[in-house]
Amino acid sequence: MRKSVLSKPFAKPRQTAAKAPSRLSVRPGFLYGGFAALLATNVLTLVGLLMAPDISRLFVGQNDAILTAYEDRISQLRLEVDRLQSRHYVQAGDINLQLQDLAQTQELLMEQHQYVKQLADRAAELGIEATVAQTATPPADPLLVGSLTATGDTGAQIEAAATSINRMMDESRSALAALGDAATSRTDEIVSTLAGIGIKPKLPSLDAVGGPLLPAMDGPESSTLIDDANVVAAALERYKAARGAADLAPVHKPLVTATRTSSTFGNRKDPFTGRLAFHSGIDYAAPQGTKVLSAGAGVVTYAGQMSGYGNVVEVTHGNGLVTRYGHLSSFLAKEGQKVSTGTPIAKVGSTGRSTGPHLHFEVRRSDSAVDPARYLNAGRALAEILAG
Repeated sequence: MRKSVLSKPFAKPRQTAAKAPSRLSVRPGFLYGGFAALLATNVLTLVGLLMAPDISRLFVGQNDAILTAYEDRISQLRLEVDRLQSRHYVQAGDINLQLQDLAQTQELLMEQHQYVKQLADRAAELGIEATVAQTATPPADPLLVGSLTATGDTGAQIEAAATSINRMMDESRSALAALGDAATSRTDEIVSTLAGIGIKPKLPSLDAVGGPLLPAMDGPESSTLIDDANVVAAALERYKAARGAADLAPVHKPLVTATRTSSTFGNRKDPFTGRLAFHSGIDYAAPQGTKVLSAGAGVVTYAGQMSGYGNVVEVTHGNGLVTRYGHLSSFLAKEGQKVSTGTPIAKVGSTGRSTGPHLHFEVRRSDSAVDPARYLNAGRALAEILAG
């Protein structure tokens, strides 16, 4: 399976995507400070979006070359910010130039809006039907600043354009916050559920960060939407890994159809001697020949006869877990075969110490039988989490 490189974000990631945006405010007179702040903030904010075609390729593994190009573009745009901050719009009085720059800012914001939509689509592919479908979609009638002219009430026109840009930025941040929260909360639930049965999935680690705690400096907001998007991309990769661990864990039903539990785990009255005896698994009454499925991904490490069990298949999983399937009528898998969750491995029978057709299902940890019900209950809980 190809590992996504978005687990390593482009720039310094944040722990939250829900940072409140700075507001644009444009007044007649076009004060230099307002436009400088707008342009400086948005140029940095939209640095990743100029690489938007490359972002899609990141999902297919072309990371190194893209990251190098991205870093080069950061250097170029920092120089551009310095240039923009050195321009005195009030002294120059070049309204057309202001309109041109504002139009470019809005165009880049729309590209960024599309990147947020791409992340929402990625989340949907992973089973997160986020409530951000609307907020992640660009407005149907965006104000095209490039169509404005330096005639008439230009101040009002630019104010309206700034409002439109602010709305798009708010929607992007809202979408990112919803996506990040959904992915993170589901990941935490999956990890917690698996931990309850002794399974610790390997998740992509977050990039290490640190440094002294210093007061914030005046100037453009340092957290950008591309930072927030990187945090969300990392959260989605962690959720993907957690979801994969849930799919592979031996927590799934070994029979397709619902069947009656004829005996549970623990002490019971032995059907042959009538005395109290320990039962090391769960028995499912099922018709002769019913297909038996692997409860999780692993390798078939035994397929043969075993005293008391009759015909047996054992599948070894990670985390020291083995599942055992007994009283089988025939085998559908061989020793050494890799199996996935739900792979048919045998058929129900009544071989060995059995009173009739049924499946004896065991879960063993470190060669000791443990209650399979704990694992099957965890599987049901995981299915609910993944279903959202």
